[in-house]
Amino acid sequence: VKGSLKPHHRLRFIPMTAPLNSPRRLRSLRYSSEKMEGTGSWDVIEWSKLDDQPASWSSSFSNLDCLLESERITFECCGVILVNTHEAGTLLLTNFRILFLTEATRKLVPLGTIPLVAIEKFSKMVLKGQSNRHHSDKNPPKRLLQVTGKDMRIIVYGFRPGTKQRRAVVDAILKCSNPERVWDLYAFSCGPSKFGNKNPKERLLNEYFRLLGKSSLKASKNMIEDGSFTLSNDYWRITNLNSNYDLCQTYPFALMVPKSISDEELIQASTFRAKCRLPVISWCHPGSGAVIARSSQPLVGLMMNMRSNFDEKLVASFCIQLAGHEGAQRKLYIADARPRKNALANGAMGGGSESSSNYLQSEIVFFGIDNIHAMRESFSRLRDYLDMHGTTSSDGTSSFLRHGGWTWSGGNLSSMSASVSLLGESGWLSHIQSILAGVAWIAARVAMESASVLVHCSDGWDRTTQLVSLACLLLDPYYRTFAGFQALVEKDWLAFGHPFSDRIGMTNVCGSGNFESPIQTSSARSYPSSPVPQTSGSAAAQPSSSSHGLNNYSPIFLQWVDCVSQLMRMYPCAFEFSPTFLVDFMDCLLSCRFGNFLCNSEKERQECGISEACGCLWAYLTDLRSCSGTSHAHCNPIYDPSRYDGPLLPPAAALAPTLWPQFHLRWACPVEPIAAETEVQCRAMTVKCSEMKKEKEEAERKVDALSSTVESLREELLNERNKSLAARESAKRAIEERAVISRVVQSLGCKVNVAKNGECTVEVGDGPQKCSHSIPTKQSEDSKTDVSESLSSVSEQKVCEALCPLLARGEGTCRWPDAGCCAQIGSQLVGLKANFEAFDKLSIYDSYFTAE
Repeated sequence: VKGSLKPHHRLRFIPMTAPLNSPRRLRSLRYSSEKMEGTGSWDVIEWSKLDDQPASWSSSFSNLDCLLESERITFECCGVILVNTHEAGTLLLTNFRILFLTEATRKLVPLGTIPLVAIEKFSKMVLKGQSNRHHSDKNPPKRLLQVTGKDMRIIVYGFRPGTKQRRAVVDAILKCSNPERVWDLYAFSCGPSKFGNKNPKERLLNEYFRLLGKSSLKASKNMIEDGSFTLSNDYWRITNLNSNYDLCQTYPFALMVPKSISDEELIQASTFRAKCRLPVISWCHPGSGAVIARSSQPLVGLMMNMRSNFDEKLVASFCIQLAGHEGAQRKLYIADARPRKNALANGAMGGGSESSSNYLQSEIVFFGIDNIHAMRESFSRLRDYLDMHGTTSSDGTSSFLRHGGWTWSGGNLSSMSASVSLLGESGWLSHIQSILAGVAWIAARVAMESASVLVHCSDGWDRTTQLVSLACLLLDPYYRTFAGFQALVEKDWLAFGHPFSDRIGMTNVCGSGNFESPIQTSSARSYPSSPVPQTSGSAAAQPSSSSHGLNNYSPIFLQWVDCVSQLMRMYPCAFEFSPTFLVDFMDCLLSCRFGNFLCNSEKERQECGISEACGCLWAYLTDLRSCSGTSHAHCNPIYDPSRYDGPLLPPAAALAPTLWPQFHLRWACPVEPIAAETEVQCRAMTVKCSEMKKEKEEAERKVDALSSTVESLREELLNERNKSLAARESAKRAIEERAVISRVVQSLGCKVNVAKNGECTVEVGDGPQKCSHSIPTKQSEDSKTDVSESLSSVSEQKVCEALCPLLARGEGTCRWPDAGCCAQIGSQLVGLKANFEAFDKLSIYDSYFTAE
């Protein structure tokens, strides 16, 4: 490295209120494409001094396409190394996340970019160089910052020695991660935007209505305000007893309970359960009447001698009479998610488990699922395993080099066997299997025995929620759709008070209305840091910042989503959504970009006005799918709802979980999560089929339009043909009638001349007495000459006046010598007309004889 840079040359801190276009000095960082290994990873980077020309870096960064709405840069630091990938670039800190941009292309590096609230812990480390007696001053220690994410990634940023970059970055992260007010969170700064959040209470009521068989009803704001949502069917009802959260602060405003239990009895029963979380219905079978109920542990005490008649009556009411079995009561199973010894230990603190002798038709079953602390440690060990044995890890060394070169594929399997044993020692897959086994057992009891099941653990909001929601997913096909999955999460996780802020390590609501950050400075390490390259010396860990210090952090919801992915692997055609949807869903949840999963209960979210002030995660995911329809990556291309329209009952042999590649391996083994070739081809074929279907529909519309036009033209042509035939028939008859009249007139000694234009002229006599007279013709409406009408008009006046050419015009006297001649001609014409009319009535048309 030529020259040395002063600390102020390395850092740029932008206050929250400072403008983004303040002058900056131009920095130039040239990064070699040569692969960096060991100490050489630092030597290939050449740093140049600052130029004297001012430049506005922050203004150029503020125009980045990757910045979200209302996201603003608060801190920038150039010349940072992303040790995982050996890339040099610029680290930007916004009010929402850490951004890492490559120096050469200014492209966003996904691994080095992480939301602030998705950081579980970060540790400062010093990488000491190898000792050299002659050049000890040329190998100063390297400053590292290891950031551990809640999404399985471990990021290591490297900073040049002799600067205060790392300290400034840590201070900036702590400052941005610890907002003093609730409104300083990004979810509130961004606002609802175009992803507005509908009232979650209405969605909960709509799900209750569906379970009660009243799907035609839709909840409304007025219904919630006036309390008119208390509907019921033959067995169950919705109560508004907890509308003000006086009964239980962690339960929803509306509860579904047995119809035979009054509100007064519910109040009495709630005092016998921890946190007043009394037994209520989460799901009911529309046909058999079986229910899945949930609660917290009973307060039976150490000697298990405490009882509550109201609680026993409430639990017994879940065992309604079996349909079609007169007098037979259904079986009730009380599923305790805890190990038996843990349940007995809780008795010393006033809790415990039920006794089957006190509850009618009941059987107590223990599932042996460990508590939140065991899950937290298991998740940490799993993350360490993936960082150690993945393709690449946070130390920037490949797994091939880190574990003895060719021993992986050269016949020596000791390293691989040790790796597999470490995965087993993490216990993560064993915990997943325990949960799936319990869920399969519950679903089988409800589906095969029509039994009711009451599920609880200690407080009833962690393991209880996992089991109840997964059992509903197996039993009800509706929950395996996009809309149903949303309804399931909002009902069993959000409405029934899973403490998301505590478990995911988000900010908590305190009494003053402010938030407390879970990231605190601590000298204790929860687990060993990832190894650094051995060729570079040893790593000295410094005090870390860890959310593990807060005893309530645990990946319970992530574990549940992992279980959902395992069920999708067993039944790939039963779910409308794909594993990619689950990954994006978890990323949105961990980032706290939206407000759906803030706070610990429905009551807290209502007090903070989350639904009105923040955007909606569900609306965002729906908007992503709207652009591509069923061809979107969130949609399962092989979804077959007609095949899986009933419960899913996986056998015990199928409950063998594996790592969830799309989530667990995407950072440690980035090639593995990529969809298999068959799935890619299937999705491409689905897209092609969709396009061809659209083209087919468009062609069918054009064919229909052309067919309609051809049919219209055909009808018009047929009408014209009929008119032409009628006109030809009329012309034929007119010719025949004219010939008859001509012969009659000629028989009287007159000549009849018919011109081409249809005018008829009668000539009477020869020589000097010769005269002619034009017979007026009358045209009918259809332009056909009707001779009978002409004769009728002639008969209405004197015949001699109409036909006699010797009648003096204007004088009214006849010049024919014999007046009787006119009378004779007139009488003949009258007879002729009568004969013609009689003949016309008796005529038979040619069409009468046409063949059918």
